[in-house]
Amino acid sequence: MAINMKVEGLLGLSEQLAQLGEDAQSVASSALYEGAGIMATEIQNGAEGIKTAPFHFAVFGTREPSPEEKEAVLGAVGIAKFEKNGAEVNTSVGYGNTGYAMVAGKRKAIAQIANAINSGTSFMNKQPFVRKAATSGGKKAGEAITKSIEDKFNAIMKN
Repeated sequence: MAINMKVEGLLGLSEQLAQLGEDAQSVASSALYEGAGIMATEIQNGAEGIKTAPFHFAVFGTREPSPEEKEAVLGAVGIAKFEKNGAEVNTSVGYGNTGYAMVAGKRKAIAQIANAINSGTSFMNKQPFVRKAATSGGKKAGEAITKSIEDKFNAIMKN
């Protein structure tokens, strides 16, 4: 015995799903930008808490970062250009290509200064401000990304 079934409204749902697919990359990019902004702010706030001491060469033991080094790191955090691959969008937040600063009369890469402060060296005490920012800001950024995506997709579905 054959059963016939008629379903209405699937055409509208199909159109909505197609629209979601078309807008997926722009929604993901927008949400990722919001999350990256939160992470950049967290790293900036962490950099403001770096303890400093006047510059001196560490002959014996280690030293704190100098005010020059802290100043170089402050405000230099950046968001990398987005890499898009289908519906996937990636970026990074940090000091990758942020340029150079003068420290003790020498030109040094800001990424190198930030890494030395964050991880410590044989001559500089460790102050893991980036790791702490990633820990504290990661959850906030993830929630902001999720909320942004949900809001944008809900707006698309309503139209």
